[in-house]
Amino acid sequence: MCSKLLFIFNLLLLAGFLYMLAIQNFFRKPEVFSGQAWTAKKFGNTYYLSVKNHAELSSAIADFVKTLDITAGEITGIGAVNTATLRFFNPETKQYVDKTFTGQMEISNLTGNISTQNSEKLIHLHITLGDKNYNALAGHLLAANISGAGEFVVNVVSGGKLEKTFDENVGLNFYDFSK
Repeated sequence: MCSKLLFIFNLLLLAGFLYMLAIQNFFRKPEVFSGQAWTAKKFGNTYYLSVKNHAELSSAIADFVKTLDITAGEITGIGAVNTATLRFFNPETKQYVDKTFTGQMEISNLTGNISTQNSEKLIHLHITLGDKNYNALAGHLLAANISGAGEFVVNVVSGGKLEKTFDENVGLNFYDFSK
């Protein structure tokens, strides 16, 4: 009888503790972060990132990732830019060909990943842009200047680290799951 009462008492203590944790998390305000060219709000493992008007997009995202020490994650987003330098990888030469586009363009999609290479943060971004004639431009994003809004979602792998290694045969970086 005494062990049953002790078990019920411990169960009630555990339930009360879990209830207090749930209440505490429910009323906890999301964390807000900021850098020179961005602000972000964190909900769980997800950040909502706003890149400031006229800021250079790639460097703002790189600063965000470095500031928050993110080593594994994914990025998606929308917004607008007035210049963008895209890259196209030529597998025959193993070289990128860069081209800069100017004029107001909508970011209809930005997608990418966050990893590390030789202990440095590595951000790999691809972008699809739409111009005023509804033509689409797409490629690897080297640089772009925000012109209006830049709204992005960054999902972070908690405690995770993705390492990439350069493959000389292909000429690109690949995930290296042995590290």
